[in-house]
Amino acid sequence: MQAIVKHISLALAATLVAALAGLLVTSTGFAQGTARLDEASLDRRLAAVLHEHGFSGRVEETLAKRLGRPVDRRLADLGRLLWFDTITGLNNDNTCAGCHSPTNGFGDTQSIAIGIDNNGVVGPHRAGPRNMRRTPMAANTAFYPRLMWNSRFASLSGDPFDNHAGFVFPAPEGLSLSYEPHLLVAQAFIPPTERTEAAGFHFPGDNAAIRAEALRRLNGVPAYRKLFRQSFPDAKPGAPITFDQFGRAIAEFEFSLTFANAPIDRYARGDKNALTEDEKRGALLFFGKARCVQCHAVAGQSNEMFSDFQEHVIGVPQVAPRVTNNTFDGPGLNEDFGQEQVTGDAKDRYKFRTSPLRNIAVQPTFMHNGAFTSLDDAVRHHLDVFASARGYRPDQAGLAADLAGPTGPIEPVLARVDPILARPIDLTAEEFRQLVAFVRHGLLDPRATPEQLRKLIPPAVPSSRPTLSFEPP
Repeated sequence: MQAIVKHISLALAATLVAALAGLLVTSTGFAQGTARLDEASLDRRLAAVLHEHGFSGRVEETLAKRLGRPVDRRLADLGRLLWFDTITGLNNDNTCAGCHSPTNGFGDTQSIAIGIDNNGVVGPHRAGPRNMRRTPMAANTAFYPRLMWNSRFASLSGDPFDNHAGFVFPAPEGLSLSYEPHLLVAQAFIPPTERTEAAGFHFPGDNAAIRAEALRRLNGVPAYRKLFRQSFPDAKPGAPITFDQFGRAIAEFEFSLTFANAPIDRYARGDKNALTEDEKRGALLFFGKARCVQCHAVAGQSNEMFSDFQEHVIGVPQVAPRVTNNTFDGPGLNEDFGQEQVTGDAKDRYKFRTSPLRNIAVQPTFMHNGAFTSLDDAVRHHLDVFASARGYRPDQAGLAADLAGPTGPIEPVLARVDPILARPIDLTAEEFRQLVAFVRHGLLDPRATPEQLRKLIPPAVPSSRPTLSFEPP
C-alpha cells in the first residue's frame, strides 16, 4: 500500500512540475509578446509625432539641391587650410579654428571664447583675455537662417540659401553683402575684421582696410595664389585673390561640415533600431511633456536643426570674466543684454537665439556664456529656471577660475523669462534620464566626434606659419 501511495505522489509531483514549467513558458512568451507590442506601440507613437512636426531625417540630403550643385571638395579643402591658418588674423595669433575647434564639433573649448592674445593652445588650457560669449558650433550652419547668439547676422527671407530679401549685418556692412549666394559666404567677411577675435587693436583702419591687409598677406603667398587659381579658374590670369573668393572658400568648408545623420534621422527614415528604448521615450518627452520642441523646433525655417532661430529669455545666470577685451553691459559691467545690443530696443534685453541641439554632446559647456558645464545641468535648468538661476554658484558649476564670480544680477533676467518657461516642467527622475539620453545620443552624428574631426587638422598650412596646438577635449 505504501508503495502505491509513493508512486501516486511521485506522479502528482511530476505532473505539477510539468504544469508549472508550462505555465512559466507561457508567461515568458506572454511577457515577450507584451514587450514586442509595447515596442511597436512606442514606435507608432514616435513615428506619428515626428510626422506631425514635419521631421523627415533627410535634411542633409537637401544640401546639394539647395546649393544648386554638390559641395566643391577642392574649394572646401582650401577653406580648411584658411580655417587653420593665422595669416588673415592681423593680430597674428588667432584664426577660425582657435574658437571653432575640431575637438568640439567646430565649436568652443571654453565657456566664454578667448580670441586674440591667446597662448596658442586650443582646448581646456587655452588662456588669454575673454570675449563676451561662447563660440557656437560651425557644423550644420549651412541650414541656419540666423547666426550668432544675438542673431546679428541674418537672412531676411528666413532662408540662408536665398538672398532675394537681403543678408543683414551690423554697420557698416548692413545689407551690402546681400549679393553673395549664401549667408555663410557673406558671414565670412566679418570675423577677420573683429578686433577681439582676430584683428587686434594695433592695426589702424576700418573693416575695408583690415580686409585689404588680409588680402595683401594672402596674395603674398605663392602657394595660396596657386590654390585659388585652381579653385577659381575663370579668374583672369595673374588676378589677385579677392575677398569674395576668400568668403566662398571659407563657406565651402562650412558646407562640408554638415553632420545631420544622427540616430533620430535614421529612425525617421525607417530604421527602428537606430534609437534605444530610452532614447525613443526621451524623444517623446522632447516633443511632448518636456515642451523642448516649442523652442528647439524642427519644422519650417528650423530646417530640422532643433532650433526655432528666434530669441528668448531663459533665465541664464549672468557670468562675466575677470579679464576681458570686451565691454559688458549694465552699471556693474557684468551683464549681457543680448539682442538689445542689435535692435536698441530694451524689450529685447537678455534675449538670445535658441541654440540648435544637433551634436550638442561634443560641447564642453552650454548656454550663450557657458554657465553650465554639464548637459544634465543645462537640461535641468530648463525644468525650473527660477530655482536653477537663484541657486546657481559658478564655483560649483565647474567654470574656470576666472569665471567663478561674482555673477551679475539675476532678478532683472528672471523678470523677463519667456512664458514658455514661466512654470516648472515636472519630470520624474526616470523621464529626466530618458530625455537627456535622447538629447545626448539621439542627436549625435558619429562623424562629429573629436576622433573624426581631428583628422581635418592640417600638419602645416601654405603660409608656413606655425599652427595652433589642439588639446584633446
